[in-house]
Amino acid sequence: QVQVAESGGDSVEAGGSLRLSCTASGLRFDDTYMGWFRQIPGAEREGVACINYNGGKTYYADSVTGRFTISRDNNKNTVYLQLNSLKPDDTAMYYCAAGRSPYCSGVWYTTRNFASWGQGTQVTVSS
Repeated sequence: QVQVAESGGDSVEAGGSLRLSCTASGLRFDDTYMGWFRQIPGAEREGVACINYNGGKTYYADSVTGRFTISRDNNKNTVYLQLNSLKPDDTAMYYCAAGRSPYCSGVWYTTRNFASWGQGTQVTVSS
């Protein structure tokens, strides 16, 4: 059974930084792409970033490009999301998800491309 668990969410002021972590088990982590999504109440889950199985390729939503960085450590079965220059609009529940193959697809930002999800970690950015 695949298990995914996020941590690192917190409340910060605008301009601040956070690092989210996500560990996954029950899968061939080093052969699976991983992604981060976020969601606010009443809205659809939004793709934030995706990383290929070996970290060799990453993808970002336009809204976070240049501010967020996704990375992974396959020795620790962990994927990270570094959030810099945070804005109040970044406030959301952030979810980590495990993919279905080694490579993020061209439509990585859609939830149906991910097989397993964590419970989420809350990020709140105040102005």
